[in-house]
Amino acid sequence: MTRGRPIPDTVTLNVPFRLVKRGGRKEMQMPEGAAQARRTDSTLVKALARAFRWKRMLESGEFTSISELAEREGIAFTYMARLMRLSLLAPDIVDAIMDGRQPATVTLAKLIDPFPLDWTEQRALWLAEHTLD
Repeated sequence: MTRGRPIPDTVTLNVPFRLVKRGGRKEMQMPEGAAQARRTDSTLVKALARAFRWKRMLESGEFTSISELAEREGIAFTYMARLMRLSLLAPDIVDAIMDGRQPATVTLAKLIDPFPLDWTEQRALWLAEHTLD
């Protein structure tokens, strides 16, 4: 038995990607067109959960105001009010975030800024070139 070519000791594989900061973490971003695994953004998911929980607590009458609830939770009123706006997001945007299908441009920092209440405008603002499928 003879070998035609020797087996190399090392194999070099080049994978084009870049590292970007997202939510205080570094994340690998693949080139345009490359398939990427879905990955939920735990910061966004936690913020959504808190917003809907607080909304439910207010609607149930357990607390009469955001100020009272913020004091009980030990959170600044302004921060709580900004996070609670997340409960006004379009349902398909919420689902996309929960499933990790949101575009990389949808971050908590962008979502806590004032945004349109109209769901069509929200989709146009954040999902212009992306689909949620």
